[in-house]
Amino acid sequence: MGGFPKTVKNLSRFTNLLAGVSLSFIMFLTVLDVILRFFRKPIVGTYELVGFAGAVVIGFALPLTSWDRAQIYVDFFLEKLPKTGRSLMHLFTRGLSIALFAALGWNLIRIAMDYQRTGEVSSTLQLPFYPVAYGLGVVCFLQCLVLVCHVLNVLGGKYE
Repeated sequence: MGGFPKTVKNLSRFTNLLAGVSLSFIMFLTVLDVILRFFRKPIVGTYELVGFAGAVVIGFALPLTSWDRAQIYVDFFLEKLPKTGRSLMHLFTRGLSIALFAALGWNLIRIAMDYQRTGEVSSTLQLPFYPVAYGLGVVCFLQCLVLVCHVLNVLGGKYE
């Protein structure tokens, strides 16, 4: 694997690393908040921070999860098809997924631009929404690239 697929995989690994850091942050913050609540000193804005970080965890982990095909996959129907039928089904579903994630990414970027223009912020900590929305939009486009690599593997006969 070299060139384009290697770059896509490395970018996916990087976003997955960011997702892991965010998940660790959520766990640390939650434990610390519970301990401090015992002493009646809760961390202000924990709910907002966990919400922002949760969006990063879910969105940023998606490309590498798809690359590794680690998601839940129900293929009892596909097993009954001949190899050509399976390949066509893979191409169809990947094409549909590329369209979905491209539309989602485009809309997230548009929403982020609106958030940035209007100055939309969270209620307690006054954190801007737009950086998370931009990040999720970019990750959706990275997901499209992962799916393009899947399509190239199907066309090259290396996908099963």
